[in-house]
Amino acid sequence: MQVARNFYLPTEKTFIRKVYEILLALKIESQLSKDQILEVYMNQIYLGQRAYGFAAASEIYFGKPLKDVTAAEAAMLAGLPKAPSAYNPVANPTRARQRQQYIIERMYENGYLTEEQAEAAKAEQLKYRRDISVPLHAEYVAETARQLIFSQYGESAYTRGLNVYTSVRAVEQEAAYRALRRGITDYERRQVYRGPEGYVDLPADPKALDARVAEALDEHPDNDEIKAAVVLEASSKQVVAVLQSGDTLTITGEGLRPATSGLSPKAGPKVQIRRGAVIRVIRGAKDVWSITQVPEVEGAFVSIDSRTGAIRTMVGGFDHAKSKFNHVTQAWRQPGSSFKPFIYSASLEKGFTPATVINDAPLFFDAAATGSQPWEPKNYDGTFDGPMSMRRALAKSKNMVSIRILEAIGTDYAQNWITRFGFDADKHQPYLPMALGTGSVTPLQMAAGYAVFANGGYRVNPVLVTRVTDNRGRILAQTEPAPLDESARVIDGRNAFVMSSLLQEVTRSGTAARAQATLKRTDVYGKTGTTNDSQDAWFAGYTPNLVAVVWIGYDQPRKLGDRETGGGLSLPVWIDYMSVALKGVKVTELTPPEGLLNVGGEWYYEEYGPGNGVSSLGLDTPAAPAPTEEERKSILDLFKN
Repeated sequence: MQVARNFYLPTEKTFIRKVYEILLALKIESQLSKDQILEVYMNQIYLGQRAYGFAAASEIYFGKPLKDVTAAEAAMLAGLPKAPSAYNPVANPTRARQRQQYIIERMYENGYLTEEQAEAAKAEQLKYRRDISVPLHAEYVAETARQLIFSQYGESAYTRGLNVYTSVRAVEQEAAYRALRRGITDYERRQVYRGPEGYVDLPADPKALDARVAEALDEHPDNDEIKAAVVLEASSKQVVAVLQSGDTLTITGEGLRPATSGLSPKAGPKVQIRRGAVIRVIRGAKDVWSITQVPEVEGAFVSIDSRTGAIRTMVGGFDHAKSKFNHVTQAWRQPGSSFKPFIYSASLEKGFTPATVINDAPLFFDAAATGSQPWEPKNYDGTFDGPMSMRRALAKSKNMVSIRILEAIGTDYAQNWITRFGFDADKHQPYLPMALGTGSVTPLQMAAGYAVFANGGYRVNPVLVTRVTDNRGRILAQTEPAPLDESARVIDGRNAFVMSSLLQEVTRSGTAARAQATLKRTDVYGKTGTTNDSQDAWFAGYTPNLVAVVWIGYDQPRKLGDRETGGGLSLPVWIDYMSVALKGVKVTELTPPEGLLNVGGEWYYEEYGPGNGVSSLGLDTPAAPAPTEEERKSILDLFKN
């Protein structure tokens, strides 16, 4: 039955699958002898460390063929099938050794070892391969590369022994992975506790207890730093639980706060933390453990070289084992205010300047202007600050100013302009809400779009696979970076420089001021973004050579929380990554291209210097008529900063 269940059927738990399992088991038993069934089992069972089958496990753990292992090594391998995670000698040496000693004793009792051999096996110090290590967390990279290679070579890609090389940087990839998970787990601490993942009956006998705990935890494997644990004791003051490693931990004080509702006497049966509950825990600063839960919220992180398009990191979600959906390339989400820079960029070609004074005052639009319903937009904080410079407006992410700019330059013009950055026109309808990022983008698109600002106005195409060779090392395909010449230029170099100046202000004094303050460098540029009802949280930013984009949200869009914003959720993730990626990198200030004027510390196109460009907008227009009561009922307050 195990052979049918584990090797020949998908993993979902359904009634139909169970029927197939029974029928397949009968078929296997009628066609294969018991020895043949055992052979299939031993060659395909998962034994941890990406080892399938005992022969593979022997090579991975001990670096030798299965026929050469000692009795002590064989006993260690024999302990793995019951719970390959719990009894993994690399991850859980204490529990693995206890299991090994038990198996050696059984081998002696059943006559497979003499007493002398058993004692020698128990005393033997096992030596594992030195190169056994935690693999790089690049599952989304690997799957994306696989898809690209399959599209090129078809089924033969699996049999030709191809070597595939990517542009991903290992240290940065791990930094991005850790940063995104840290940001999401920090958010999860603020969410309602949903209860334990399950409950198990725990026997009183210590040996039976240990075996039951190991079995339970193997059904709930650790999710990297988010460990599974079985509760031994629980009260409102402390929780005692045991980990997969066999270590017992005691959680008190602040560590209990995320699960307060589960420790309440009034907790429901599915939420209550009690003896036998399978919970999640995480270790924080000073080795203090806290109760947590596997997040439901998702995220994405991608970074690219702004001059070549080479993808340096790609984290497509919180956990590839939980969801194979790559949010970097497949998630079409509203970008919110992180899209405003592209509207501002369009306005620079129409005579606007960073010094243009625009009125941050109430607006009202009928359905014809929005393409849907009457609209009375608001700023994130619900207040209006009156006339301000365009520079200040972007730094503070003022919605009214962005809308006035788009209204002035024209929605059709703006829709055409954004295609220069690689965005799809049909996903950004030419109506005024486009000013607040109501269209659809992927995080990878956003990275490529911001790269145009970073590299001085050139379009780059993101590249992941850089080289493919055959099994003899001969190059089959190689990707060379396209030169950044005028054929790749999509916006004026002056436009890119002025936009970088504006986005530098965002990270200096605006909604992303934490960036410069934390990284202690001035050559960082970017924009926060938070969509309607805080359903999507973004930060897109760059240095002259590196662009990185962070997105956090639920797969089925829902509110992240009233106080959750791109600046609070996604920006810290970006900073965490950049603190690693920029280590040892000198501060590089951008050089202004020809054709710019600096007057009073502000930048202007030469042709739009003071007195020639758009000096103000919305200062002399009468206040918009107040909407009727009927219109107010249908107004959508679309977007925050």
